[in-house]
Amino acid sequence: MRKLMVTEFLSLDGVMQAPGGGDEDRDGGFEHGGWSVPHFDEQLIRLMTELVGRAGALLLGRRTYDIFAASWPLAAADDPIGAKMNGLPKYVASRTLDSLSWRNSTLLTGDVVAAVDELKRGEGGEIQVHGSGGLIQTLLEHDLVDEFHLLVFPVLIGSGKRLFATGTVPAGLRLADTTTSSGGVLISTYVRDGKLGRGTMGPETGNW
Repeated sequence: MRKLMVTEFLSLDGVMQAPGGGDEDRDGGFEHGGWSVPHFDEQLIRLMTELVGRAGALLLGRRTYDIFAASWPLAAADDPIGAKMNGLPKYVASRTLDSLSWRNSTLLTGDVVAAVDELKRGEGGEIQVHGSGGLIQTLLEHDLVDEFHLLVFPVLIGSGKRLFATGTVPAGLRLADTTTSSGGVLISTYVRDGKLGRGTMGPETGNW
């Protein structure tokens, strides 16, 4: 069974919308695009290079696919992230696209949940999801995410699309790894760990 890993850039208040540029996603009148860029440094680029290097395939929603397909093919030949992105198999969940220009891209048609489940049961390495907020809600709702790799940037945005939104269902997670970049970005990896646990806190229970 292949692992499906979601990696996201988040503000401290949980916004994931348009971290990389002003025109990435202006839905809802969003005016804060590019908020992650001032916090990138060599260490963070190195960590992202290592992360992408683990991927056996990409799974993307339509908007993120369009952004990546317009950008990564322009990467220099010695750009390790670009070379990896361009060479990977890419699976795209979209109801509107009918053709794909980025090489090694396959359009998922019909039931996306069934298609992703089939991908996970196939051969190959880790399936990575980047961006793709709408698709992630479907993956969360149907319990298809095995691991979250979250980069939390030291900014507050106040409004915008959230990672854990309409598709989120109760679940337990375990912190598998965490580190902090020199630019103040908290990078944490969480893996699925059974069901949501509950209890009661207070001095009368001994849990205090």
